[in-house]
Amino acid sequence: MMGKKLTDAEIASFRENGFLSPVDIFSEDKAAELRAQFEDAEARWPEAFAGAARSNAHYNFTFLDQIVHEPVLLDAMEDLIGPNILNYGTVFFIKEARDPGYVSWHQDSRYLGLTPPDAGVTVWVALSPANEQSGCMQMIPGTHKQGLVDHIDTFGETNILTRGQDIVGVDPEKAVATPLRLGQASFHSMTVIHGSAPNKSDDRRIGFAIQSYLPTHVVSETRVPAQLVRGEDTFGNFDPIGRPSQDMDEGDVIRRDQVNKVWADILYQGADRRRDL
Repeated sequence: MMGKKLTDAEIASFRENGFLSPVDIFSEDKAAELRAQFEDAEARWPEAFAGAARSNAHYNFTFLDQIVHEPVLLDAMEDLIGPNILNYGTVFFIKEARDPGYVSWHQDSRYLGLTPPDAGVTVWVALSPANEQSGCMQMIPGTHKQGLVDHIDTFGETNILTRGQDIVGVDPEKAVATPLRLGQASFHSMTVIHGSAPNKSDDRRIGFAIQSYLPTHVVSETRVPAQLVRGEDTFGNFDPIGRPSQDMDEGDVIRRDQVNKVWADILYQGADRRRDL
């Protein structure tokens, strides 16, 4: 049987393992076009993707907003979390060629203050090939079922994560690699433990993460904006936020910065320092 996008077997695999990969979303030609649009925007507005601005760039660029609203993605999300869907936000995870940057073992929802913490699904869209050489994501199957676990802050210089947060004692032998071709995506639960190694390839590894799609019944400890991307929101637990009408609109940039400030306050709560990543 089939849902709108996913088969029953794929849905069951996601429920059991906490992730599903790969999922075909865009053709390679379309994804190459999206990469070119990103790199053109990056060249024209480098400040739009530097430091904390790598978060929520979809508020400022119509082509990124279109990825978030891609019907194929939303059909898959409807199969997993139901017809009423919010987008909490987006983050670029970019590893330059031969870059030592890595992502330590972590859970997406550990510092977000969302209830329930495992209700959402993070989507990672490959705008360049992601494989074991370039540092694709590694998942620890089944760990989404154990709830939130303790993380330690490392603020490691080459750790891409905000606080350099890490989970001690993860057995890397249990990890499953999730390689993606250009235009594919992986889906993972916000509580599954995952990470990724440095990029040892000669090309950039560009991942556009929608972090995360949420059902509308989710509650946030701190009231934050979220986009309604499908269905209706009868709960009103998040402040509605619109879509960009053009690239780098001044008002949209201000709005992005306001949202990212709220994000920083949430993500760094209880930390002894902050950094601009």
